[in-house]
Amino acid sequence: MSKSLLPSEPPPPYEDEPGSNAQKTSASGTSGARRAPPGPPPLLNLPALNTLRRERVVLASASPRRRQLLAQIGLTNIDVCPSKFAEDLPHELGALNYVLETASAKAQEVYRREIDNTERGEPAIIISADTIIVSHAGRILEKPRGEQDHINMLKMLRDQVEHKVMTAVVVMKPLESAVEPGYRMETHVEETTVKFDAHVTDELILAYVRTRDGNDKAGGYGIQTAGSILIEKIEGAYDNVVGLPLRSTLRLIEKVMEPEEDELGGDMFVEEEDEE
Repeated sequence: MSKSLLPSEPPPPYEDEPGSNAQKTSASGTSGARRAPPGPPPLLNLPALNTLRRERVVLASASPRRRQLLAQIGLTNIDVCPSKFAEDLPHELGALNYVLETASAKAQEVYRREIDNTERGEPAIIISADTIIVSHAGRILEKPRGEQDHINMLKMLRDQVEHKVMTAVVVMKPLESAVEPGYRMETHVEETTVKFDAHVTDELILAYVRTRDGNDKAGGYGIQTAGSILIEKIEGAYDNVVGLPLRSTLRLIEKVMEPEEDELGGDMFVEEEDEE
């Protein structure tokens, strides 16, 4: 992943830093503040992230949006290994179990394939995610199968007004110990409520569908692109609708990166299935 995804301009100074507008107009022109260093803003200085920037971080997804989101917390050297899991679990599982089991199966499939990679080495962590749309009536929506399916999907979301976006995130770390199953896995499911504009016309839906912007996205729209014209408001995390809730992902990363010895005497393989 190119580091061009990170800001390249220097961060703006505080008002009391030398070189700021406030300093230029100050009568005294003196300040004890330290001048901001030249170059791009520094990366988040967190122990888990600092370690992972030197290690192999595997993303079990081909989604460019998830790579871009991970770049926002400074994880730019991502090894993309899309999962080969068929994603064919029955919808009868219910939305929460469906999305969580799908994301977990993606991580496990990539783990089995990459754990003995002699060329690139063992992953430090594996990150997987699965995003679904759940209509107001409880129907799980996947990516549209064709243009007419795409149109019908967006009309349904408009007419039902509100729906939920659910993303399951799984962070897995292979363990040095030989204890089964050989990894530690932390999970989380994030929910965001999205309200479509009830006044969106059929003509606007057709025009959007023909941009092909949403044909590769669950629910058939992208909030970060032209699909935002369909949306009146959201309740919850914006980046969850994009495809990866960063706040929760960082929390899982920090949890799974805790030293193994801190978990002695407890169950280090318990999965957290909390929902917000």
